[in-house]
Amino acid sequence: MELMTFIGLAAGFCTTAAFLPQVIKTWKSKSAKDLSLGMYSIFCTGVLLWLIYGIMISDLPIILANAITLILAVSILFFKLTFKN
Repeated sequence: MELMTFIGLAAGFCTTAAFLPQVIKTWKSKSAKDLSLGMYSIFCTGVLLWLIYGIMISDLPIILANAITLILAVSILFFKLTFKN
């Protein structure tokens, strides 16, 4: 694996893994009252666009990181819309 791809995958792993604590905390507490609906809506849109871009240029680190990040961020968005506390 070339260094540039490794760095991209490592960066994607770190930025994607950063969402796990928030997803876990929100799921366990069943509360998303302190999370911004606007921020997560805009963020999910941006991540979706990054994913499309990554697919268009066939860049594996961008595709993997943004596909997983989108799943995690949409999970938080879903929690925000369904948990009423």
